[in-house]
Amino acid sequence: MNHCFLMVQVLPAWLRLSRSERNRLFESEVLSLLPKHPGVSLRHFDCEAYTALCSDVLMLAVPDARALHFFVEALKDSALITEPYFEIRQIIPAWEDGFRAYEAGQEPKVMP
Repeated sequence: MNHCFLMVQVLPAWLRLSRSERNRLFESEVLSLLPKHPGVSLRHFDCEAYTALCSDVLMLAVPDARALHFFVEALKDSALITEPYFEIRQIIPAWEDGFRAYEAGQEPKVMP
Protein backbone atom coordinates (compact mmCIF):
# COMPACT_ATOMS: atom_id res chain seq x y z
CA MET A 1 0.00 0.00 0.00
CA ASN A 2 1.34 3.43 -0.84
CA HIS A 3 -1.73 5.62 -0.44
CA CYS A 4 -4.59 5.91 1.99
CA PHE A 5 -7.84 7.83 1.75
CA LEU A 6 -9.34 9.03 5.03
CA MET A 7 -12.99 9.91 4.59
CA VAL A 8 -13.87 12.36 7.35
CA GLN A 9 -17.04 14.18 8.38
CA VAL A 10 -16.98 17.76 9.60
CA LEU A 11 -18.84 18.34 12.88
CA PRO A 12 -20.76 21.44 14.03
CA ALA A 13 -17.98 22.49 16.43
CA TRP A 14 -15.68 23.02 13.42
CA LEU A 15 -18.27 25.01 11.52
CA ARG A 16 -18.76 27.33 14.50
CA LEU A 17 -15.12 28.42 14.25
CA SER A 18 -14.10 31.34 12.09
CA ARG A 19 -12.38 30.43 8.84
CA SER A 20 -9.09 31.87 10.10
CA GLU A 21 -9.34 29.73 13.25
CA ARG A 22 -10.06 26.64 11.13
CA ASN A 23 -6.98 27.35 9.01
CA ARG A 24 -4.84 27.86 12.11
CA LEU A 25 -6.05 24.62 13.69
CA PHE A 26 -5.56 22.59 10.52
CA GLU A 27 -1.99 23.86 10.25
CA SER A 28 -1.18 23.33 13.93
CA GLU A 29 -2.98 20.00 14.38
CA VAL A 30 -2.53 18.27 11.01
CA LEU A 31 0.14 19.87 8.86
CA SER A 32 2.49 20.05 11.86
CA LEU A 33 2.42 16.24 12.01
CA LEU A 34 4.05 15.83 8.60
CA PRO A 35 7.66 16.72 9.60
CA LYS A 36 7.36 14.15 12.42
CA HIS A 37 6.39 11.43 9.93
CA PRO A 38 9.04 11.30 7.18
CA GLY A 39 7.79 10.14 3.81
CA VAL A 40 4.14 10.94 4.54
CA SER A 41 2.47 13.62 2.44
CA LEU A 42 -1.11 14.84 2.54
CA ARG A 43 -3.61 16.29 0.11
CA HIS A 44 -7.04 17.59 1.14
CA PHE A 45 -10.22 17.32 -0.92
CA ASP A 46 -13.45 19.10 0.00
CA CYS A 47 -16.44 17.07 -1.16
CA GLU A 48 -19.42 18.01 1.02
CA ALA A 49 -21.18 19.80 -1.84
CA TYR A 50 -21.16 16.57 -3.86
CA THR A 51 -21.83 13.69 -1.46
CA ALA A 52 -23.38 12.95 1.92
CA LEU A 53 -20.91 10.12 2.61
CA CYS A 54 -18.27 12.46 4.00
CA SER A 55 -17.42 16.13 3.96
CA ASP A 56 -13.70 15.82 3.21
CA VAL A 57 -11.15 13.31 1.99
CA LEU A 58 -7.55 13.34 3.16
CA MET A 59 -5.27 11.52 0.74
CA LEU A 60 -2.07 10.31 2.32
CA ALA A 61 0.94 9.11 0.35
CA VAL A 62 2.92 6.80 2.63
CA PRO A 63 6.13 4.80 2.31
CA ASP A 64 4.75 1.78 4.19
CA ALA A 65 2.03 0.49 6.53
CA ARG A 66 4.00 1.46 9.65
CA ALA A 67 4.22 5.10 8.53
CA LEU A 68 0.48 5.13 7.83
CA HIS A 69 -0.33 3.58 11.19
CA PHE A 70 1.83 6.03 13.12
CA PHE A 71 0.45 9.05 11.24
CA VAL A 72 -3.18 7.98 11.81
CA GLU A 73 -2.46 7.41 15.51
CA ALA A 74 -1.01 10.93 15.77
CA LEU A 75 -3.99 12.35 13.88
CA LYS A 76 -6.37 10.59 16.26
CA ASP A 77 -4.53 12.24 19.16
CA SER A 78 -4.95 15.70 17.59
CA ALA A 79 -7.67 18.20 18.49
CA LEU A 80 -9.22 17.63 15.07
CA ILE A 81 -10.47 14.27 16.31
CA THR A 82 -10.43 14.64 20.11
CA GLU A 83 -12.33 17.93 20.35
CA PRO A 84 -14.06 16.62 18.17
CA TYR A 85 -14.10 18.74 15.04
CA PHE A 86 -14.13 15.80 12.61
CA GLU A 87 -14.90 12.12 12.80
CA ILE A 88 -13.18 9.51 10.68
CA ARG A 89 -15.82 7.72 8.60
CA GLN A 90 -13.66 5.34 6.57
CA ILE A 91 -10.02 4.50 6.04
CA ILE A 92 -9.28 3.13 2.57
CA PRO A 93 -5.71 1.94 1.95
CA ALA A 94 -4.73 1.52 -1.70
CA TRP A 95 -1.87 0.72 -4.07
CA GLU A 96 -1.49 3.18 -6.91
CA ASP A 97 -1.44 1.11 -10.12
CA GLY A 98 -1.32 -2.07 -8.02
CA PHE A 99 -2.90 -4.11 -10.81
CA ARG A 100 -0.10 -3.13 -13.17
CA ALA A 101 2.49 -4.33 -10.68
CA TYR A 102 0.59 -7.59 -10.27
CA GLU A 103 0.35 -8.06 -14.03
CA ALA A 104 4.07 -7.45 -14.34
CA GLY A 105 4.66 -10.12 -11.70
CA GLN A 106 6.29 -7.80 -9.22
CA GLU A 107 5.45 -6.31 -5.87
CA PRO A 108 3.97 -2.79 -5.94
CA LYS A 109 6.71 -0.21 -5.57
CA VAL A 110 7.14 1.38 -2.18
CA MET A 111 7.62 5.13 -2.29
CA PRO A 112 11.17 6.30 -1.41
